[in-house]
Formats: sequence, structure tokens, C-alpha cells
Amino acid sequence: MNYFVLLQKITTKMLKFISFGSGSSGNCYYLYTEKEGLIIDIGVGIRTLKKQFRDFGLSLSSIHYVLITHDHADHIKSVGSISHECHLPVYATKNVHDGIDRNFCVTRKLAPDMKRMVTVGEQLQLGDFRVTPFYVPHDATENVGYQLEACGVTFCIITDAGAITDEMRTFISHADYLVIEANHDVEMLMQGPYPQHLKERIQSKTGHLCNRDCGVAIAENMKEGLKHVWLCHLSEENNHPELARKTVESVLREYGIIAGKDIQLEVLKRKTPTGIFELTDD
Repeated sequence: MNYFVLLQKITTKMLKFISFGSGSSGNCYYLYTEKEGLIIDIGVGIRTLKKQFRDFGLSLSSIHYVLITHDHADHIKSVGSISHECHLPVYATKNVHDGIDRNFCVTRKLAPDMKRMVTVGEQLQLGDFRVTPFYVPHDATENVGYQLEACGVTFCIITDAGAITDEMRTFISHADYLVIEANHDVEMLMQGPYPQHLKERIQSKTGHLCNRDCGVAIAENMKEGLKHVWLCHLSEENNHPELARKTVESVLREYGIIAGKDIQLEVLKRKTPTGIFELTDD
């Protein structure tokens, strides 16, 4: 490698990713460059998040923007607290902001001057991040996924999805890095203790994505350069990390895609942080 190429690699910004929780106990995802940080959903306790940030040598002051996918408590519980304490703007659709205002689980409400509106399908530039929200079917007031472009890579997150739409397929096909829901195993759900109405809700087109449908969504829409997939929002009662991973691996294999060779595949932990993932464009 010549000196110019080496210097270019050293000075190129790098995007990093940490999941601080993924599941009904609380969802929180963090993307950051050396200058700016962006958090997606804040359903974990703020004191817990502060400690976890310190464990990584980070501070909440490194967060510059908050994005919210939808207004269920496990995604927004601490949004008002973190916005107030760190003076952070919170970006969401108008419907999601309205839902946050109505949600009794959000004990500290957002100050009006901290609310920022996003519109499905419209790009916005947040510092280092180019953000595009897109519609995701779920039984919240409204739900969106996000495509984020920064440091030469495209990151996409899809959580709490009852079905895969054509628009979602397009965003999956653009991703270099993908976080996507693998919520439940159908057999575990149907044989489990949930009441029938809840089973029907989870399996509906506005419920949650099962392991197999998650695998099909990846296999049928991924681009050749997709590097890493993280399975998110696993059910504690109706799934298991190893089962989710093996099911998705099996589906990928049906399409001639080998996890660990063609793409990296991991399951995000429900209640504990991952390590730091470096998202590179090479």
C-alpha cells in the first residue's frame, strides 16, 4: 500500500455501531463517528445507559441527535429524560411525536422546542448522517425504519415489522449493514402460553416478523456487498437466539448464501450491550 492510500485510510472517518438493548425490555442503538453520535430509540433506563456509555469510554454528551421509530414504550421510555438532560433534538414523524405525548410510560415529556419532524421518504442531513425514514407496518401510531448514510457506508434498521413491503425491500437492497427483526419462531408462538388474540396480533401484517420471513427478506433482497446482518427484537417467550440464527442461516443457505462466508450474521442481545462494531466501506 502506497503512502497516499495509507494516509487516506487513516484520515477517513469511520462509522461505529453499538446496540445497548434489543427487545421488549428496551431498545437502543447507537451510531457514531469521531465527531458526532446518533441514537435510534431510547427504551432503556437513562441511568443504565449512562453506565453502559462509561463502560465503553463514551459520554452521553457525544450524542447529537435522537431518532425514534415508533411510540411503543420499549422504544421511547427515556426519550424525554435524555432530551432534557442532554438538550437533544428528537426526530420522529408528527404522528409518532403525538403518540409520545400520549404515552403514559414517558414520564418526562419532550419540550416543544426539542421536537423535530421527519417525513417518510424525505431525506434529511444531520451532521455526518444522511437519514431517510421509510414506512414499516406495525400497530403503533406510526412506525418507520431508517436508512443512514455516513462515512461511505449505508446502514439500515427495520424493527417491529408485521410484513415486508416493496419499499422496505428497496432499502434492504441498498444496505451495506442491516439490523432487521427476527421476533419469533412460529411453532414456539403457537404452542406457547400467550392468549389467542395476542398470538393473532403478533402474526398479523401489523405485528412482528418471524424468523423464517426475516431470512427470506434478507435472501431475496440483499445486495452483493451486504457485509453484516444483526437480528433484532427477539421475543423472550417465543424465540431463542440460537434458534433465530440457525433458522435464518438455513433460509439463506436455501438461496445459496453462506452465513460467515458471504455475510456476517449475529443476534443482538435483549438486555446487554454488544461490543463496538466498525462499519467500513472496504
